[in-house]
Amino acid sequence: MTLKKTPLQKDKLDKIVSDARRNQELREQSYRGQALKLYPWICGRCAREFTHSNLSELTVHHKNHNHDDNPADGSNWELLCLYCHDNEHSRYEETRYGNATSKASASPTATHNPFADLKSLLGAKK
Repeated sequence: MTLKKTPLQKDKLDKIVSDARRNQELREQSYRGQALKLYPWICGRCAREFTHSNLSELTVHHKNHNHDDNPADGSNWELLCLYCHDNEHSRYEETRYGNATSKASASPTATHNPFADLKSLLGAKK
């Protein structure tokens, strides 16, 4: 038994397909779409390779950290995996604003010297 598609179902299906094609065209016009066409699908830091199945884990990183700087030649972009991209932005923030955790956890220098009187203690045993 085969099911016949009603005109309403066919219209719905046609709309889904046309929306998908339009969205793909929009993605390809975006800087991510352009970068994915320009560069091989490999992380620029860890060299992890990507396929269609895991391509969502590959991001476009702006080398100068300016997301409005998108030259058509891709000279401000590099493809990074999610992990390397997060690491790059963390390092950038630490450099830009300073590492707040190391400043907050810096303790005063110790003043006690446990070996200060060692010579006299060793000399007293003779």
